Amino acid sequence: MPELLEALEQKDHIIREQQQLLKLLEEKLRLSRLQRFGASSEKLSFQVDFFDEAELEVALSDLEAQLPEDPSPKKLRKKRKGFSDQLPRIRVELVLTDEEKAGATKTFFTKVKEELDIVPARARVLEYWQEKAVFEQCGEQRIVAAHRPAHPLGKCIASVQLLAYILVSKYADALPLYRLEKILQRYGGDITRTTLANWIIRLDDVFKPLINLMREHQLTGDYLQADETRLQVLKEDGRPATSDKWMWLIRGGPPDQPVVLFEYDVSRSEEVPLRLLDGFEGVLQVDGYAGYNRVCRENPITRIGCWDHARRKFVEASKASPAIKKGSKADVAIGKIRKLYLIEDRIKDLESEQKKAQRQTLSRAVLEDLKAWLETNTHRVPKDSLTWIAINYTLNQWDLLIAYCEDGRLNISNALAENAIRPFAVGRRNWLFSDTPRGARASATCYSLIETAKANGLEPSAYLHHVLQHIAAADTLEKIEALLPWNMK
Repeated sequence: MPELLEALEQKDHIIREQQQLLKLLEEKLRLSRLQRFGASSEKLSFQVDFFDEAELEVALSDLEAQLPEDPSPKKLRKKRKGFSDQLPRIRVELVLTDEEKAGATKTFFTKVKEELDIVPARARVLEYWQEKAVFEQCGEQRIVAAHRPAHPLGKCIASVQLLAYILVSKYADALPLYRLEKILQRYGGDITRTTLANWIIRLDDVFKPLINLMREHQLTGDYLQADETRLQVLKEDGRPATSDKWMWLIRGGPPDQPVVLFEYDVSRSEEVPLRLLDGFEGVLQVDGYAGYNRVCRENPITRIGCWDHARRKFVEASKASPAIKKGSKADVAIGKIRKLYLIEDRIKDLESEQKKAQRQTLSRAVLEDLKAWLETNTHRVPKDSLTWIAINYTLNQWDLLIAYCEDGRLNISNALAENAIRPFAVGRRNWLFSDTPRGARASATCYSLIETAKANGLEPSAYLHHVLQHIAAADTLEKIEALLPWNMK
């Protein structure tokens, strides 16, 4: 009889374990389906009602009372402003007929409307005719030719304006080259995608001195953010075409002169950050990836974490729950984390020292409450569930996650780096892969120029056009430095 009871107890234990495993697998399956077919936004369907819970409502009211007065209070929504004064304007006059104004003492015009107009792209051929003068001197002839502007690719049938158009279309607007080929054909320019790709690859060498200066300038700052994402390169020696390669991103530098640099590498190992951050001293903000541990350990680099990544894990746990309902542990954690973002939103316009003081006063209290809640609930959720993973990730990263409170210049998250790498992710969805490593490196260079221009408030097309016009003649360090985004007029 005791043997029978023991056998039944063992079977019950096995059944409970299998049921728990089944729940975990169902949770991960729901998350996988959401990631594949659902909306990518982290906003939850019940997000507006998050603070209906009495406890959260009281906590937010207390925080609101402690926050400083908003230096820029929200004003009533105004009527939409007119278009920029920098846009060219064409006057369209709506005139009366002779019969309608017959007998009038005078006529006048009043502006009644403005419309934004776009001139469609138009292909044309630039013919360069070089004037030459012949001089007779001592019975010999001497010919003097007009100056011919240097082209960044030498003998190339593409104008610098076309090259800028190609780069912006592919790397800012995410158009694959086969679509560009079709677009140019419609305009009368019969250029193959192979030729377009070759131009981009050749421009990598042209832009290299400018990229080197950007990298040196970036390392003079003391606050960088980093991220990395997958890239498929088909013809990488010694690597299967289907294997993952990586596009790395480093963003930062002097606060008023940010640099965004992309770097292709076949590896995601810790050797890559060691190379990219060689010579850097300061604060590095990244997610929880262990590949950054060594560079921070062997160099005078302080590593801090990203609350976006911690929050995202709780959002995934909430979305993958069997039924959307208020009050789950993942939902409570998201509500507590959102208080930190509320504080950041209210103090965003303060000076760095004031930000630090407010974080020490307000954010620290929220963080202490959150940590206590995490430690209490880590044993109250099933092990290996998405909520358990989120809780333990946050606790393991805790010292890195709270480090932003020590310096008002630091951000609560790595969002600036993620925003900079997002255009690459959008483009990858369209063009899927790079054919060769040279193409991947050229893409990294183009993304670096475009995203750095955007970070410095420049329109990418105008910036690239200017660079392409002048870089071929930039034969000194001073001339190359003049092409850096923050040196542009």
